[in-house]
Amino acid sequence: MHELSVALSIIDLAREEGERIGGRVCAVHVRVGALAGVVKEALVFSYDIACQDTALEGSRLVIDEVPVRVFCPTCGVDRILQSARVLCCGECGTPTPDVREGRSLELVALEIEE
Repeated sequence: MHELSVALSIIDLAREEGERIGGRVCAVHVRVGALAGVVKEALVFSYDIACQDTALEGSRLVIDEVPVRVFCPTCGVDRILQSARVLCCGECGTPTPDVREGRSLELVALEIEE
């Protein structure tokens, strides 16, 4: 379960920023793409476990799930995929490897109490 190593990295980043600012991190906001290879439930579980006995204990992990967005060369527009398993335009069925969004995992915000 690599979600534990992902959770530990998120905690390290959030802890460092909380210390730099001088406040307590009460929530960590991340964006997780459908192709990022991260299972949301496993990440939340791992985060809760990894936060124990740290400065982030009791904080919340808020996950914004990002769908896969591809560019369809036939239609000439970006499309949101219905399934991350099939990289084809939902309108015309054209296969496309041009993934524009949905692969990343980003820490986007922290809620900090002073």
